[in-house]
Amino acid sequence: MKRVETGEKLKTLARLLREHQPAFALTGAGVSTESGIPDFRSRGEGLWERYDPAEVCSVEALHRDPARFWRFNLRWWRGCREAQPNAAHRALAALERAGLLRGVITQNIDGLHRAAGSTVWEVHGHLRTCRCMRCDRRHDFACLLEQIDDGADVPRCPCGGMLRPDVVLFGDAMGEDYWRATQVLTGCQVLLVVGSSLQVYPVAGLPRLARRLAIVNREPTPYDEEAAVVIHRAAGETLRSLLAELEMEDAGP
Repeated sequence: MKRVETGEKLKTLARLLREHQPAFALTGAGVSTESGIPDFRSRGEGLWERYDPAEVCSVEALHRDPARFWRFNLRWWRGCREAQPNAAHRALAALERAGLLRGVITQNIDGLHRAAGSTVWEVHGHLRTCRCMRCDRRHDFACLLEQIDDGADVPRCPCGGMLRPDVVLFGDAMGEDYWRATQVLTGCQVLLVVGSSLQVYPVAGLPRLARRLAIVNREPTPYDEEAAVVIHRAAGETLRSLLAELEMEDAGP
């Protein structure tokens, strides 16, 4: 019965993308778990279920104890940089190539949508670069990692200033990509949300800018009752099934 129900929902989702354009995707941590990257808010498993983000991943935490900040966050940021796109990332890129998506707005900092070939707005930043908190000069993130690997507790710019990642930490203002995303969603007919709990603002307010909403997420979200279709399944298997429903080539394993 569940398989039949999901099949009908996939037909609805396929019809939405075929008949209503422009469409965009909005993704969260759940789209990258199949690449080995932990999510944040799943019950009993999410990273912020075990740690207070204000204590370990905030601007205040960076200033209060920079060595602890880097020691904690590099444990999973390294994993983000080493991960590879999974079937969900590749499927979203395939939908864009087919003209059924204009691009992906993502809360993730892992760069996997970009690696898969999507047009992407990284509203929480990325791990490709870092910048100096004194002179504002930007550096490749790999330079930061080299310093840490060579024994530095805190990575620094040649000017002596402390480096920080080009990601939106708790307590930061939103970056330029967030404001660009609010602009590109003007006139959006379908927003396909994949792997996001839709609990973190201001990004959780973006669905309000779309005329229709479709949600693919393992757990319920605050928007489920407003969505045209909701599928509570893993991102990879669901999006691969969507490609099959659209009679498109599989995005790979």
